Amino acid sequence: MFKTNEGTVDRALRILVGLGLLLWFFMGQSEGFWHYAKLIGVVPLATGLIGSCPVYSLFGISTGPMKKA
Repeated sequence: MFKTNEGTVDRALRILVGLGLLLWFFMGQSEGFWHYAKLIGVVPLATGLIGSCPVYSLFGISTGPMKKA
């Protein structure tokens, strides 16, 4: 369905950042805009798990391994 355009390191960093933001959201006791802004962690988590980034596709970027000619 989606073309994979993320490399292994890119995917791992996205998953870690996404999980970190969501953990911070659920463990935090604050309220307001910045507390709910941490929910943006869903985006890097989802793209890391799927292996495809729509923004990368839009600009033709790929951090995956180079294909042999």
